[in-house]
Amino acid sequence: MRVDPNLAFECRFWRCGCTYVAGMDEAGRGALAGPIAVGAVILPPTRHRTSGGSPRQSRHLLRGVRDSKQMTAGERELAADRIKVHALAWCVGFASADEIDSTGIVGAGRLAALRALEGLGFFPEALLTDFRLELPELDIPQASLVKGDVCCMSIAAASVLAKTARDAIMRQMDMQLPGYGLAQHKGYGTRLHRLAIQCLGRSPFHRWTFSTGL
Repeated sequence: MRVDPNLAFECRFWRCGCTYVAGMDEAGRGALAGPIAVGAVILPPTRHRTSGGSPRQSRHLLRGVRDSKQMTAGERELAADRIKVHALAWCVGFASADEIDSTGIVGAGRLAALRALEGLGFFPEALLTDFRLELPELDIPQASLVKGDVCCMSIAAASVLAKTARDAIMRQMDMQLPGYGLAQHKGYGTRLHRLAIQCLGRSPFHRWTFSTGL
């Protein structure tokens, strides 16, 4: 039985007086090529003069939004449009393959997360992050949730935006550098991708510090 994400974790912060609570999640951590992407989404906490939103309305308007890995590409694209309209603020930050190689995947993920937060337009008062995406350098309340994209609505929304934005970049990379199938596997280590690396070598889009397993 599928369990959809809800706003329980956001409500805990809202009841404590934090109005702007950002959910964050990443896409592309385990890929062999392309950037890591981190989405940040702030949902309306209570009835809002601009959005007219409330927690109950948020659940209704974002019905079907869940862990991006559980959605089809078409479902993600439609959900991303609704998230962008309904959210108080949203942004996707990236760290390149070069930055992943130079700082490691954890450091690059935090760099992309900070870029996403900087792009929101105003800084959140609290963070809800998927596990392994903590930002200890920020002096604001945070909760890191195991399988946060499964149980927490703002993290699930962030996962959808991160995934759709990164997929779009991988399609662009495929047009610039055909032969690797980047539009198909999005840089992950499929058999097709590993064979392409074996035949063509690594490209500037590849993470040189990641093993191809060949």
